[in-house]
Amino acid sequence: MIRLIGYLFGLASVLALGVAAVVAVYLNGVTKDLPNYEVLASYSPPVTTRIHAGNGALVAEYARERRLFLPIQAIPDRVKAAFLSAEDKNFYNHPGVDIYGLGRAILVNVQNLGSGRRPVGASTITQQVAKNFLLSSDQTMDRKIKEAILSFRIEQAYSKDKILELYLNEIFFGLNAYGIAGAALTYFDKSVTELTIAETAYLAALPKGPNNYHPFRRTDAALERRNWVIDRMVENGFVARQEGEDAKTQPLGVNLRRSGSSLFASDYFAEEVRRQIIEKYGDKSLYEGGLSVRTSLDPQMQIAARKALQSALLTYDQRRGFRGPIKQIPLEGDWGVPLAEIPGLADVPEWKIAVVLDVAADGVDIGLQPAKEGGGKVVAERIRGRIAPADMEWAYRSALGDRKSVKSPEGVLSPGDVVYVEALEEGSSAYRLRQTPKVQGGLVAMDPHTGRVLAIAGGFSYAQSEFNRATQAMRQPGSSFKPFVYAAALDTGYTPASVIMDAPVEFVSGGQVWRPQNYGGGSAGPQTLRLGIEKSRNLMTVRLANDMGMNLVAEYAERFGIYDKMNPVLAMSLGSGETTVMRLVSAYAVFANGGKQIKPTLIDRIQDRHGKTIFRHEDRICEACNAERYTGQEEPTVVDNRDQVLDPMTAYQITSMMEGVVSRGTAAGKIKLDRPVAGKTGTSNDEKDAWFVGYTPDLVAGVFIGFDQPAPLGRGSTGGSLAAPVFNDFMQMATANTPPGKFFVPQGMSFIPVNRTTGMAAYEGEPDTIMEAFKPGTGPADSLSIIGMDGYAPPEEILRDSPQANQAVTSGSGGLF
Repeated sequence: MIRLIGYLFGLASVLALGVAAVVAVYLNGVTKDLPNYEVLASYSPPVTTRIHAGNGALVAEYARERRLFLPIQAIPDRVKAAFLSAEDKNFYNHPGVDIYGLGRAILVNVQNLGSGRRPVGASTITQQVAKNFLLSSDQTMDRKIKEAILSFRIEQAYSKDKILELYLNEIFFGLNAYGIAGAALTYFDKSVTELTIAETAYLAALPKGPNNYHPFRRTDAALERRNWVIDRMVENGFVARQEGEDAKTQPLGVNLRRSGSSLFASDYFAEEVRRQIIEKYGDKSLYEGGLSVRTSLDPQMQIAARKALQSALLTYDQRRGFRGPIKQIPLEGDWGVPLAEIPGLADVPEWKIAVVLDVAADGVDIGLQPAKEGGGKVVAERIRGRIAPADMEWAYRSALGDRKSVKSPEGVLSPGDVVYVEALEEGSSAYRLRQTPKVQGGLVAMDPHTGRVLAIAGGFSYAQSEFNRATQAMRQPGSSFKPFVYAAALDTGYTPASVIMDAPVEFVSGGQVWRPQNYGGGSAGPQTLRLGIEKSRNLMTVRLANDMGMNLVAEYAERFGIYDKMNPVLAMSLGSGETTVMRLVSAYAVFANGGKQIKPTLIDRIQDRHGKTIFRHEDRICEACNAERYTGQEEPTVVDNRDQVLDPMTAYQITSMMEGVVSRGTAAGKIKLDRPVAGKTGTSNDEKDAWFVGYTPDLVAGVFIGFDQPAPLGRGSTGGSLAAPVFNDFMQMATANTPPGKFFVPQGMSFIPVNRTTGMAAYEGEPDTIMEAFKPGTGPADSLSIIGMDGYAPPEEILRDSPQANQAVTSGSGGLF
């Protein structure tokens, strides 16, 4: 008997050794190709890039996976408790694999055999980290064994808090949200620290199967699973029983975070920043790098820019009548369902989409687009409104702007027409008819001293068109280019009082004859440079450019950044080249800041995911700014190392001349500000482009208006009539409650009264005089010298009204040429 027992024991030992050998060989094979768990130490997941305005407000977020990395110390204990209760209550006690939990799961699964119930899992948080980071999701025994081995090793290499940190930042919550911080923002538009017990429990329920607990498609299952998590939190002592009961009575309360731009009216600005980051750092850095980008955007100025441009585009468009409805839908049955499918203008929230239900002479009955629930279901409520005839009177006009034969709504709208409407007052059932304008425009506002772009309006609506007319549209600046011709002249010996001939002229090149003309025709004879720019005289500008040489004009245009390479032909002196609003505003900023070159920028600073600054726009030097302590030393000074691209005196002379444009010239009566302002209108051939670019001592802005496919805007649609009022409206809002400044006058300049027509020194009491700014060593001419004279005889009124001119002619001193 003893021998038999010994024999069986020996046999069992041999079998055990054999099994052990097989297991050892198997485990050796499994562990040979195990991933290196040490990579977890350098965990660097794809993280959301966030764009902020100058005041810190969030503008936009960009990510392929919505994730914000949170260190474990920043995650509230309540959030940790919810996930431990839902996923692994023994996390802080087991060595990587929960033996007791595994045994329970095996027992439950054996009991459930044949019941059709899903198998119960027993994966710990450590095992999930091993699977998510290092292994595939294959449901095989090999993978489970590798997962267990890695879990033991991970537990030996990292602290429990580090493992929990990896888990909470990596897991997928559905709706493209990864990590607890991204999930809190995506589902509840809150930071993690603001989550309630109920909200935390719902997020902790999601990792098991986000689609199984979808907040809208599977609300009941989501509530059941959330409440189960709350019960586990109470059971484990993380939440008081009464708190848990109260939390279970609350609805899910999911408030999905709006995608795209988060700051009102900032879409064009945000998109331009996105393009620049991709160009500078690449696509991966933007969508996975977790950059923190501080921009120069001023939210209030941005709203002002949008409002000023939109108002002007609507006013112009409505003068040309109604172009028809967005589309037609059937009114049979429930009109709300097809109406809900029509996309609106998300960035013009004051406009609603509506369907015409009935049309009569005394008004139009409309049905407003119903909202959709989070799951996409159209709400049952149907809201109606009415458009009075007076609130759509503009629609009676034809495309030419004249009155149609129709004089009531019946000739304009029909039942089933889908249109845009806007409430007359908030909460009112009375609406006005709207339509998206066909004409477009762009506006840029900039700090002339730093180049920081404060606002960009790239069109009527980003939802209507993402094309940015402020930075992408290449258009002819027309007369708004002329100040750079005059700046080149003032730098090379001319003065604002130099006189140029304003009379017909022709140029022959390559067998072609070019005869430039003033806007509106006509000519005025000899005029000073000041009058030439104030009245925007084409003939004078061409003569001046011809006298200097177009190579010099081209050099200045390129120096100011208006063109990369300018063709030095005379027509370019009238702004026939193409540039952008951004470039032209940047060039005008040089006049405003005294001739310093600036680098326009939308980005002040970029930090990487670790907080290290990798880009800073400010590159001026301040050597004494980082003193360890104050010992009575002088206040540090910032060394301005920017290039001086224009004589400061020339810059002031141009500013003074363009102040005349606003007060007496082509923008007279259009600009009404409580501070000095200079600027220039621009209108291209056939009135296809309308411009105004101007500045105060501390703010420069430019406006362009035109069709995307260049076409005439209509007779009289000039920069003065269309663009200057937009500049004025914007500036009034942008400069409100800010102290007015003064344009800086460089030392050494002298102010001498001159005759506005002849440019010669004016006698006391002489009519038509102006105080003109002169550089040292220059002044009014002693004799009437006219550029481009070509045998011209001065009119009698010049000789009569200007004693100096009369003396110069009759005495023969200096003469005319």
